[in-house]
Amino acid sequence: MAEQTIKFDIIGMHCVNCAVTIERRLKDLQGVKSARINFSRTTGIVTYDADVTNKTQIVKYIKEIGYAAKERIRLDQADQTSIQMGWLIFSILASVAMMVFMYAPMPASVHDFMPYIMMIIATVTVLGPGMDFFVSAYKSIRNLFANMDVLVSLGVLSAYIYSAFAVFGSFGTSGHAFFETAVMLIAFIRIGKYLEERVKGRASHALQKLVKLQADKARLLSPEGKESEVSASLLQVGDMVVVRAGEIIPVDGEVMEGSSSVDESMVTGESMPVLKQKGDGVVGATINKTGVLRVKTTKVGEETVLSQIVTMVEDAQMDKAPIQRHADQIANIFVPIVVGLSIVTFLCWYFVFYNVAGQDPFVWALKTAIAVVVIACPCAMGLATPTAIMVGSGVGLDHAILIKRASALEEIARLNVIVFDKTGTITEGHFVVTDIVSSNQVTESELITLAAAGCALSNHPLAQSVVEEGRKRNLPWDLVRDFQEEAGGGIICRYKGKDLLVGNERFLVSHRIKIDALQGKYEELTARGKSTIFIAYDGLYRGLLGLMDKIKQNARDVVTQLKKMNVRSVIMTGDSDLVAKTVAAEVGIDEYRAKVLPAEKMEIIKDFQGKGLKVGMVGDGINDAPALAQADAGIAIGAGTDVAKETGDIVLIRNDMMDVVRAIQLGKRTLSKVRQNLFWAFFYNVIGIPIAAGIMYPFLGISLKPEYAGLAMAFSSVSVVTNSLLLKRRLV
Repeated sequence: MAEQTIKFDIIGMHCVNCAVTIERRLKDLQGVKSARINFSRTTGIVTYDADVTNKTQIVKYIKEIGYAAKERIRLDQADQTSIQMGWLIFSILASVAMMVFMYAPMPASVHDFMPYIMMIIATVTVLGPGMDFFVSAYKSIRNLFANMDVLVSLGVLSAYIYSAFAVFGSFGTSGHAFFETAVMLIAFIRIGKYLEERVKGRASHALQKLVKLQADKARLLSPEGKESEVSASLLQVGDMVVVRAGEIIPVDGEVMEGSSSVDESMVTGESMPVLKQKGDGVVGATINKTGVLRVKTTKVGEETVLSQIVTMVEDAQMDKAPIQRHADQIANIFVPIVVGLSIVTFLCWYFVFYNVAGQDPFVWALKTAIAVVVIACPCAMGLATPTAIMVGSGVGLDHAILIKRASALEEIARLNVIVFDKTGTITEGHFVVTDIVSSNQVTESELITLAAAGCALSNHPLAQSVVEEGRKRNLPWDLVRDFQEEAGGGIICRYKGKDLLVGNERFLVSHRIKIDALQGKYEELTARGKSTIFIAYDGLYRGLLGLMDKIKQNARDVVTQLKKMNVRSVIMTGDSDLVAKTVAAEVGIDEYRAKVLPAEKMEIIKDFQGKGLKVGMVGDGINDAPALAQADAGIAIGAGTDVAKETGDIVLIRNDMMDVVRAIQLGKRTLSKVRQNLFWAFFYNVIGIPIAAGIMYPFLGISLKPEYAGLAMAFSSVSVVTNSLLLKRRLV
């Protein structure tokens, strides 16, 4: 069996049920092993047996279902969002115009033509912004899978057709046109459509940003030793490239010559550069900081680390489903029931109770049947989720919490575990001097002065932290001479005519500096997970500095709050086991994972999910992107990379860890409002449908005209919106 997988863009989906329909029908196609269709990204992944079917047959089958499948082109959704916004504005203006004609005083000359003017407005609205609903309903019925657009279409067409007949006197003086019901129905549902479109395209933005990290050009070294600038995409395995200081490494490869510090934060998330020498591997899109490297290409195309990260983000996001799936699944059962009740209502009044109403049996039966469809039109059901999401998102934004995906507020409310990246999330991602250990020959201030003078010309994160400490203390120092920086070792220079060395233990030992005097203190700092810098001046050991990535101010409070909410906290980092253990103990977290690579981060999330747990991931780096995408709720730190912010479902703009707790609270409240809204939407139908069907008319003389049914439907929508607005309460 030759199993293959294809990825493609799907054109023509209008709602989540479109994706469900395509997925369900594809699984019925002989040879298809699995199918995943993602509405929010308008993409599909199909795995099939190449001996039974092929790509052409799958694309043809999707066309027969009523949609189009094309090669992956990662379309920009900006144009679609603009179109949806345009239709929304159009339908709102049409609704306002209807209200003006209905209630504003009009001259007698205009009054006689108002029904026809309203009919024209309704016709344009139905054929313009309303057309999407009819197309979606047609595809849904064609594939025997009813969605909310079926009822929307029935409600709109029933109100429109009935009103059109009423305008031309088909129902006599009892006929009342209510075109405004059709127009307002479209306007209400258009709000939800626009919110859906805003969600679509986020994933493609994240992937595009990842791809842009790659170098466009590379310095190809010929066998004769000549350099030539070529497109990085043209490099082949075995090609030799030259990477100078400050340049992006264009390929995954092996260092063949040279020594340099490389910023691998996009892979590991750690700010400390890594020493690379002959024989070491390097990753494309990382940054060469100091020396010149000659690198032999070992991986290209889809095999590179960055391409694999892109694929992981893409695959993880394919598993996401919008929160509207619940309402659409219910509507799939609700729609046929309502249609059936409408038909039964017509038949009963026309054939059985035709003498009860005292009116023309056909007109009475038709009006009650239409009233059932109109009052049951799931406008409130369609608004139940998007209005709660819209208000919840607004509340979040007021607290500097950006909600990017509709599913995020649902998922974050159900979290059992939150996995925190360490650097930049639990910690500031910036080293500070925490310990100053000086020998008897110098004071603390003199030691900092020497260290700052030596580090002033270096770009190394630890060196910059030492300079920052010197400036905080307002210490003056002179400019050094003969500055040399050894990658992965330290700095040697001349200060006031004498040798000054600033670096790690191995660096000082290699220059024959004895450091035995403070060896015990060094071991103590190392045991506490701190980085150390040794200082020697004029051939003598002067002392050492302990530095540590500063833990965020309210990290411990956040962990405490999460424990109260029965949410388990875990630290995950590419740093050493010792550093991870120290940070975890400092903030009160019992569980941690150390020395973790990007792919492993994603696997750790999957392991938790495999145990039936809902997992949130909090991160800030490019290396966190796959884990953020895989998590049930990805929470990106606002001060982090653009890719992390694009991939995450929620962005903490303020870089405040307490916003993690606030986001969970907001998610719980929003989910509660969605449930309440759906309850009220159904409650109105349970009460309203029997009244609209005329059950109470024979006993109490109570009936519901189609126009009043439309008003009741609108009132149910207002109640849903009002209930959603109650979300605007203060968070912790």
